Amino acid sequence: MAAAGIYKPGQGYYTRLFSVIGLGMLVLMGVAWLWKLLANVRVGTLQPVYVQAAVAVMVLAITGWIAYVLIGRKPKVVEFMIATESEMKKVNWSTRKEIIGSTWVVIGLTVFMALYCFGFDHLYQAIFMLLRVLET
Repeated sequence: MAAAGIYKPGQGYYTRLFSVIGLGMLVLMGVAWLWKLLANVRVGTLQPVYVQAAVAVMVLAITGWIAYVLIGRKPKVVEFMIATESEMKKVNWSTRKEIIGSTWVVIGLTVFMALYCFGFDHLYQAIFMLLRVLET
């Protein structure tokens, strides 16, 4: 039997890990939002902090269980993550030199386009001033 009921525990490790980290960050942001939203909510004689804590624990527990089921136990999802990780290993990643070169090309084209638009803007402004469509 697999460790802790995880389906194919040795495969797709990094894809699963970073999926859980991403989901965890989203859930924590949601819990922080809920915490502020429930700052003045009272249930009976309970202080708002207890309501906030109870809701936070419930949300964390429910999403943790959903993540465990989806990312750890559901065969279709796990197979997809394993396949994704194997495909990512086949990707031909660019070198640092190629990325720097491409970045300079983008910066150069951006500057060129800005100057091009600036030049035509002033050209049309001068033409329309000569035709007295625009006034100073």
